[in-house]
Amino acid sequence: MIADPAFYLAAVPGVLLFGISKGGFAGGFGIITVPLMALVVSPAQAAAIMLPILLVMDLGAMWAYRADWDRSVMKTILPAGLAGTVVGTLTFSLLSVDGLKLLLGAIALGFVLYRWMRRRATAGVAPSRVKGAFWAMLSGVTSFIAHAGGPPLSVYTLPLRLAPAMLVGTTAFFFAALNWSKVLPYAWLGLLSLQNLATAAALAPAGLAGVWAGVRLRRMVEPELFYRVVYGFLALTGAKLLFDGLTGIAR
Repeated sequence: MIADPAFYLAAVPGVLLFGISKGGFAGGFGIITVPLMALVVSPAQAAAIMLPILLVMDLGAMWAYRADWDRSVMKTILPAGLAGTVVGTLTFSLLSVDGLKLLLGAIALGFVLYRWMRRRATAGVAPSRVKGAFWAMLSGVTSFIAHAGGPPLSVYTLPLRLAPAMLVGTTAFFFAALNWSKVLPYAWLGLLSLQNLATAAALAPAGLAGVWAGVRLRRMVEPELFYRVVYGFLALTGAKLLFDGLTGIAR
C-alpha cells in the first residue's frame, strides 16, 4: 500500500468527489480524481488505483438507482461503449494523455457553449442511434485510458432531458459495465499490482461515502437546477482538462 501521506491528502478528497458525482450528478466532476492522484503518483498508477474503487462505487450506485435507468438508451450506448474499451486497450500505449485531455476539454466546453447558445430550447431531443453510438464509443476509449468517459457521453445524454434520477441511473449502469470490462485488460497491461489493489481497498470507503452523499444531494435538487449544476460541472471539467492538456503539451 502507498504510505506517502501526501498521496492520501490528494486522493481522499478526489475519491469522495468522484463518489458524489457518480451517486448524484451523472459523473459531472469525478474526472478531477485521477489528476489529483497524479500530483503524487504517475497517471497510469492513478488510473489503476481508481479502477477497483470505481467497481465498488458502481455497486452502490447501481443499487441506489436499480429501478431508474433507461433501457432504450442503454441499448444504443452500451455496445458502442464496450467497443470503445477494446479500442482503448489496443491504443493505450499509443495515445498521448495530454492530447486526450486537450480533446476532451475542447469537446466539453464546446458542447456547453453550444447548449448555452440554445438555452431557450428546454425540451429534450429525440435519441439518435448514430450519435449515441459515436459518443458512447469515444466515451469508452477515454474511460479506459483515464476514467474520463463522462464528457463525451454527456454530449449525447444531457440533451435527452431524462428525469434526473433516470439520467444518473443510466450513466451509472453504463459506466459500471465499462469498468468491469476493463479488469482483464488492466491486468494484462500489468496495472493491477498488489500495492495498487491494497491502496484502492483503503480508499474504497471514501468512494462509497461519496455515492451515498451524492444520492442524498440529488434528491434535494429540483430538476431544472439539477441540469444547471451538471452543465456547470461539465464546463469546469472541460476547463480543467483543457488547462491540463495545454500545460502538458507545453512542457
